[in-house]
Amino acid sequence: MIKRFHALYVGQVELEDIGLHGTPADARRYSNERLSEPLFAARDVAQLMDELGYYALWTAEHHFQREGYECFPNLIQLSLWLATQTTRLKLGCAFNVVPMWHPIRLAEDYAMADIVTDGRVIMGVGRGYHSREVETFGAPVIDQVANRELFEEQIDLLLKCFNEEAFTHQGKRYDCPPAVEYRGYQLTDITCVPRPKHLPVEIWMPIASSKSIDYMASKNFKAMVTLNGEKILDDVVKAYRDACAKYGRPKQLGEDMIWGAGLYLADTPEEGKRRVEPSHDERYKWFAPFGFVRYADAQGRTWGTPGAPARVPALADGIQQKAWFCGPPSLVVEGIKSIEAKYPGLEDFMIHWAEGLPAREFQEQLRWFARDVMPEFQNR
Repeated sequence: MIKRFHALYVGQVELEDIGLHGTPADARRYSNERLSEPLFAARDVAQLMDELGYYALWTAEHHFQREGYECFPNLIQLSLWLATQTTRLKLGCAFNVVPMWHPIRLAEDYAMADIVTDGRVIMGVGRGYHSREVETFGAPVIDQVANRELFEEQIDLLLKCFNEEAFTHQGKRYDCPPAVEYRGYQLTDITCVPRPKHLPVEIWMPIASSKSIDYMASKNFKAMVTLNGEKILDDVVKAYRDACAKYGRPKQLGEDMIWGAGLYLADTPEEGKRRVEPSHDERYKWFAPFGFVRYADAQGRTWGTPGAPARVPALADGIQQKAWFCGPPSLVVEGIKSIEAKYPGLEDFMIHWAEGLPAREFQEQLRWFARDVMPEFQNR
């Protein structure tokens, strides 16, 4: 049963002229002052979520986005600051793009955050998908085979930093420690200082493909799925459960997963659709070219694959596939419970902040959700 409620804020500025026929995504440009505003929007939302009893606010790492859609370059640093502005709320990294980091530096930064916040920062890792940012940092992403190979070596090194008091690593990309003398002796191992307080580290990763599901299960990583159509969601939940069992970690359907959806609370479904549709369409103007339309056609084929739709999705498509819920609290509760009923291990639900929705409006949605939706799941 769903017990915990999260929100995802990828760090967009307050966009203007939104919607399918608004300003083209690639034509947007913002001043440094405007590109800094999401930091304070994150603070305001985190404080509200803390007050209302939400479990975690998740943010996304991205770089160079002068278009204003995703403006947080360092999630651990952001989470540390947000932890000083709140009292209980957890801060999730969705996700640290590991190919843009040295894995030891990432491990050290996370360990410090884990210690000083007493476990309030949640570790998340991803491989990246923006060629502009990943390739600029000298890592591959266009070559997906090279990207996966690099990422998997980096994760091996990251986990050694977390879990081993002293370690060595010799791989294709990293040689730790190097064969050098230090204070009169030959280095044979090194220690990450400090290591996290809370071990083993809880690590989350997005489900992107069947290969990623198998890898996540092999490492005992937890899974996040958001804005997936009902058919695709069902496929990945079952695939994750089966992969975990393959590696000797039996789980119930939905266990160790966060399911995220878009929503807009309103007095009627029609009003909800009208209010959120421009924000929905703004999101897909930016994300659809990256392949992030996780809906299926009647034959179960993911949009964008041969024979399946390739167009930018409409809000009606998302509502039909239960990736979005719009209307009064009773309808939203019914929709969430219809998914929850399929997955006995599912305990976490996440609200996606539609990219064009103003901060003040999203905060009102959080208040309404906490007042009229969350109690329907907590008082059981």
